[in-house]
Amino acid sequence: MTENTENSRNKRKVMRGVVVSDKMTKTRVISVDHVISHNVYSKTLRRNRKFYAHDEANESKAGDLVEIVSTRPLSALKRWRVSRIVEKASK
Repeated sequence: MTENTENSRNKRKVMRGVVVSDKMTKTRVISVDHVISHNVYSKTLRRNRKFYAHDEANESKAGDLVEIVSTRPLSALKRWRVSRIVEKASK
């Protein structure tokens, strides 16, 4: 049974993004960019989406590059958790 739990944790979605807002306590707003190609015109388009992520220690600040992992619903909007800070923002 523990084997199943470990496998399900390995299948969690992982994304990288930039912290846009750190105004809330233990919550960060992360903007994740992705690049797509237009079907008809073959033009490269840049799209972004915002995710609310839980940051227990309040370590990340605005401008940091972070990695987020999917988790159980923590609130009405939070479905992600900050797993690690990849790169600190330059001041």
